[in-house]
Amino acid sequence: MTDWSDSIPVYSTETGRLKQKSPPHKMAPQKSDGFVRLRREVKGRGGGTVITISGIPLPAAEIKELSGALKKKCGCGGTVKDGVIEIQGDHRDTLSAELQARGFKVKFAGG
Repeated sequence: MTDWSDSIPVYSTETGRLKQKSPPHKMAPQKSDGFVRLRREVKGRGGGTVITISGIPLPAAEIKELSGALKKKCGCGGTVKDGVIEIQGDHRDTLSAELQARGFKVKFAGG
């Protein structure tokens, strides 16, 4: 026999879909060893090159601001997913110089 005591209703025949109130999702700063890692990725991206920047010891709001500044510096697009900045194109040298100027220790990871 299944215990349904901890189940949450999602639909009612009388009122339809029930909306769940969930607490706002906050990203905690990632654990970092003191290095920001730049990784060049091509696989699974339709042949386009993307530089991912991980290990940034900042809160989510500051990571988003940093992402905007880096995109402007490189003149390209990008996004932030799960605390990892993705920059379109191969701009490793520009990104490395900018991050070092902002006081981060940078390592190249991957290919």
